[in-house]
Amino acid sequence: MATLDQGNDTRSRILAAARALFAERGYAGTSLADIGAAVGLTKTAVAYHFHPKDRLAAEIIAPAAEDMLVLLGTDFAGDRAAYLDAFITFVVRHRAVIRLIIDDLVDDLLGDLGGADEVLPGTLGEAIRTFRDEIFNRLLGPDPTPADRALAWTVLGGVQTAIVKTMDMPEEEVRDILRVAAAAVMESRPR
Repeated sequence: MATLDQGNDTRSRILAAARALFAERGYAGTSLADIGAAVGLTKTAVAYHFHPKDRLAAEIIAPAAEDMLVLLGTDFAGDRAAYLDAFITFVVRHRAVIRLIIDDLVDDLLGDLGGADEVLPGTLGEAIRTFRDEIFNRLLGPDPTPADRALAWTVLGGVQTAIVKTMDMPEEEVRDILRVAAAAVMESRPR
């Protein structure tokens, strides 16, 4: 008979495999059978621990959501450079989760709703949009100009695309490049 520790170990192995496969293939491109094969289990064994498949996604997303709340709850005393550095560290640390959210879940949510401007209250899409808007506001700082708004959206879009499209690169390398690039964008205000 399996012990509690063996069950937790199996769940941990399944979560690790799902995280890696979702990052590599996307949520829709990964089946429970694929995850089972990666850890030497059957699809049924994976489903025993995580059914339906979206429970896997929810457990993978939870630590990133907790870290996001910490990031948004931290007072950077108006130091946009410190906030930008903390934001870059966060997105690189959780880039597999962010890819899952951006490339798969949000696209599915928004596609079902008819477009990016239509998000139902109380949904994951609304929560993601709320986080995005708060990050944007913190990047803007006090008394933003139209140029500040454009630069903040450029940083958010660039960071989002870069972390999703560089899953094959080492985390430290991506973080260092994004820190330099995002800081350069934020400091490139037109005179």
